[in-house]
Parts: sequence; structure tokens; C-alpha cells
Amino acid sequence: MEIHQTQLPLLTPFRTSLGVEQVRNALILIYKSKDLVAFSECVTFENPFYVSEDDTTALHIIKDHLAKVLIDDPKPAEFVERVAKIRGHNMAKAAIEMLLWDFHCKLENESLAHALGDSKGYAEVGIALGMDKPVLLIKNVEAALSKGYRRIKIKIKRGKEYELIKSLRDVYPDIPLSVDANGDYDLNDLDALKRLDRFGLLYFEQPLDHDDLLDHARLAMEISTPICLDESITSLRRARQAFDIHAAEIINIKPGRLGGLSNSLEVARIARENGGHAWVGGMLETGVGRAFNIALASNKLADLPGDTSPNEVYFARDIVSNPFKMGKNGTIVPNSGPGIGVELDYEYLRKSTKKSWKIIS
Repeated sequence: MEIHQTQLPLLTPFRTSLGVEQVRNALILIYKSKDLVAFSECVTFENPFYVSEDDTTALHIIKDHLAKVLIDDPKPAEFVERVAKIRGHNMAKAAIEMLLWDFHCKLENESLAHALGDSKGYAEVGIALGMDKPVLLIKNVEAALSKGYRRIKIKIKRGKEYELIKSLRDVYPDIPLSVDANGDYDLNDLDALKRLDRFGLLYFEQPLDHDDLLDHARLAMEISTPICLDESITSLRRARQAFDIHAAEIINIKPGRLGGLSNSLEVARIARENGGHAWVGGMLETGVGRAFNIALASNKLADLPGDTSPNEVYFARDIVSNPFKMGKNGTIVPNSGPGIGVELDYEYLRKSTKKSWKIIS
């Protein structure tokens, strides 16, 4: 296995309540076994602001604990069982679990979307837009709508929410619109959160702390906008608890946060069985990670548009030579080739790689 630490400049800075991203430092995994080559992406960042993991911790866990499990090419479900004793480190685990999905699908000459089961044949596409001045954000929304996006999501933070969303609703009163706070509020901000109810939002994503369920349940009784949980849902147990106490109606499924595709499907199933909804989020992935997201988002369990935009939205050039394109109907079709079906641009991978490691098992 090779791990490439790459650096891809973003077309525009991506602003959230957690900070500003101007480049995507992506960890790309390449696995060779039985004359096959499989790929995956670890979706950690350089800093531990979104979750407690970062690039450094993920590299340590993958190199020193997870890589040795690959010696006999376990299937993804077997891998999940074998590494269950390692607490946390879901993004590191997901990188290997998804690598195994690509490998075994290629071994069976089957596309990932087909292997995951119940595929719609397409993923409904929404877009996540970072915070910006209202006039610029309105232009970005106009451009997104002209391209056919089925849902617009805006990043917000404490004290920067009302006027921003009001300016959008004044221009676009009826578009499918949601907001994402990345945990920037608490219950002391209840009045500010209630003010957003007037805007007819599809949902309010992760308004409160990253590991909270109870206060989200309390908030749900005070506002009419449905709550969508992201950072708070890190396991099947947490997903069940969220619905048990009515802390959420919707879950943002991110395979990295949940330890891989196997757990992601189960969490989506929990949401739907409890009368809720699920959609697939993104972590500014390259075309490698994006291919996994598109395959998952095409599953029938994902019933709302996700954050699975085409590669060109974020990067001038990607490390895959067959990037996704969106149809005019606001959908993307998953790759039909074996596994995730990407064609790696090895030349650009080499140019964008800052450091690499080779692991032999």
C-alpha cells in the first residue's frame, strides 16, 4: 500500500464556522494485491477541528495498526469486526474499509454502486456554499441554480446568520435551502435560532455542539425547522439514540465519520426505519473520495439531495482523469466500471504529492 499526502488548491476559499480552507490536503491510498489496484481517500484535515482526528493521527493508525489487517484481503465487513477493538479513529478505519470495497468489487468485476445494493442509478445533487458577503453569496446561489442543483446549503456562524439568510430569501423565497452551523451555537442562542424558522428552511444542520444529543432534543421542541445531525452521529448506537430522544429528523451520512460504507448504510437504514431521512455529505474530497460518495448517494436509502457536487466545483484540476459531470436534471450517475471506476491521473498525483509512504504487508 502507498499513501500519498497531496495538496490541491481550491478554486475559492471555503469558509465555515470552523475556519477557512484554501487548499485540500488529501491522503490518497493505493493498494496493490492479486494483480489489482484499489484506491481510497482518508478525509481527515491537517487540524482536528471537525473531529478529533487529523492527518497525523490517521497516518499513525493506518501505518501502525490497520495496514497489518490487510494481509489476507478481508472483506469490508470482516475488517470492521477485526478493528472494532480500536476505539475511535473512524476516518482512518474508513480509509481502509473503503479501500477494501474498491478492491473486492474489482475482484468480482462489479461496480461499487451495484455492490451496495438498491441503487437508484443516480445521485441527487445539492451544493454546500461557504460563508461570504451577501452580494457574492447571491451570485454563487444564482450560478448553482442555473446548473440544476436540487438543494442549496449555506454555512453560517453565530451572529452571521439572520441577515445572510434573509438576503437570500429576499431574492430566492422558494428555493430548497438549508443551513449548516458545524456546532457553533448553544441553547443560550435560542432566540437567534428561532428567528431562522421564518425562512422555511429544509433543515438546520448541526446547530449545537459536535458531540451533543440531549440539547438537540431540547432545541427540537423549541423550533419548527427540522434538525439534521452531522458531527454528533459517529456510530450506529448514536444514530439510534438520536431518533429515540427525537434529537434529529435527518442525518448527514459521511462515510469517513462513520468508519466506512458498511456503517453508513446501517445508519441510513436506522434513519429511514424511524421515519427520518438521510443524505450523503462531503469533506472536500478529490475525485477518489467523491466516487465513493456518489455510489453511496445513489442508494435508495439516501432520499434527500446531498453535497456530492462535481469535482470541478472545488478544483481546477483533480487527481482523476474521469471527473464527474452533473446532468441538467441535478443528478450525477455513479461510475459503471469495476469498483469506484476512477482513472487516476498519476502525473498530477506525483506533482501534487508532498510526501508519500510505502507499506508492505
